[in-house]
Amino acid sequence: MTTLRKHLPEYLMEAAGLGLFMISAGLFGTLLGHPHLPAHLAIPDPLSRRALMGLAMGLTAVCIIYSPWGRRSGAHINPATTLTFWRLGKVAGRDAVGYAAAQFLGGLAGVLLVGAALGKWFLEPPVSAVATLPGPAGTLVAFVAEVGITFVLIFTVLTVNNAPGLAPYTGVSVGTLVALYITFEAPLSGMSMNPARTFASAVASGQWTGLWLYFTAPLLGMLAAAEAYVRLRGVAKVRCAKLHHDNAHRCIFCEFQARKRNLEQVVEKHTGATTMLHTDLPIPAHGA
Repeated sequence: MTTLRKHLPEYLMEAAGLGLFMISAGLFGTLLGHPHLPAHLAIPDPLSRRALMGLAMGLTAVCIIYSPWGRRSGAHINPATTLTFWRLGKVAGRDAVGYAAAQFLGGLAGVLLVGAALGKWFLEPPVSAVATLPGPAGTLVAFVAEVGITFVLIFTVLTVNNAPGLAPYTGVSVGTLVALYITFEAPLSGMSMNPARTFASAVASGQWTGLWLYFTAPLLGMLAAAEAYVRLRGVAKVRCAKLHHDNAHRCIFCEFQARKRNLEQVVEKHTGATTMLHTDLPIPAHGA
């Protein structure tokens, strides 16, 4: 409960981040995807429509990451991303649970808000609440594609975010990949990369096809990318779980790291042996 009270603002920011992402996806997805609307009629080429959708969602991701809330929470807005940083030892277990729960609830709230505003235009086919579904090539291809795009995403994030000269451009890198994936990869898997994003659309539309792959493939791809990065550079090269770190906002991840280091020092002092600890104990507020 102590952790919940102290870190609730970050959890709510994560919920709002994915909620806003889903609202943007719903609005632009309906505008460009519904065959009776002017934008769809004016742009008959599917690739061109996906390019515009990719541009819109890439810019949405960039805005969320660089927003004051994104700078404070770290702008994961994806349970798979949070669990990957937890696996790297950069996120406390309790915060990982809090982030994931908030992301699922925030994504669902965003989709339901768009559904309430646009009704069947958004909820029914062909838009279907911007559901992510396997493409004509089938479930296996969709699974492999999701693993591939999430591997590239997280490997890019870790590479850029942990290079001092490049770190400020992590959000731009993420937004660029989102835009490219929607433009070129979406016909294969629907371009999810995010279990909470897919779950929200599935609840609103009733389109549950291939849900298992959207819960497993993104996590597998991200964990594989993290493992590859650690083998190449070492886990010590991973500074923090924030996508935008160098700012004046509180960082609950750095506080967790400081708490863990302090406990390791205490254990080493009393036992005479160096011990690596992973703790979910409450972390003091920033500056305390």
